[in-house]
Amino acid sequence: MDWPTLAATGLGSAWLSGINLYATVLALGLLQRFGLARLPGDLGYLSEGWVIGLAALLYLVEFVADKVPAVDSIWDAVHTFIRVPAGAILAASAFADFDTPVRVAALLVGGGLALGAHGSKAATRVAVNATAPGGGVVVSLAEDAVAFGSTLLMVFFPLVFLALLGLAVGLTAWLAPKVARAFRIRRQPD
Repeated sequence: MDWPTLAATGLGSAWLSGINLYATVLALGLLQRFGLARLPGDLGYLSEGWVIGLAALLYLVEFVADKVPAVDSIWDAVHTFIRVPAGAILAASAFADFDTPVRVAALLVGGGLALGAHGSKAATRVAVNATAPGGGVVVSLAEDAVAFGSTLLMVFFPLVFLALLGLAVGLTAWLAPKVARAFRIRRQPD
């Protein structure tokens, strides 16, 4: 497998797990299952029937949970402990055919990417749910579209995806301190 495809699939699946883990696993599993993609390393196991079924079921639960603001916030809080390790595992699994140092590096980078994506998603959802009633539904549908669309993009156009991933990570790094500062200012008593 060529490096751009390997990097896009490994790092992309980790990053996307922070946005919508179940949609990402479902899409990757179906692409492999129907022979539309060949996933690197141990990611091929995502095409097992029970994995696809479980991912589809959990995606449906998340699809509903994301539309109810209070449930959405609790769901995201709980999934901090699910999406981040899952992203790390997906990245390491993509590099399963490499030596241990490469797999460990993929695990660490994948976890960081998943944490950044999840943190951005969770902060955005809290802000939207607090300021724009009903806006969470629109944002949730956009996240689903990003998860499925980006999965297709990383598999079929890995260089384009890697460029967009770099842009997204850079934008997140630039915005994160500004958002944290805004929250801190807003929390201070008048």
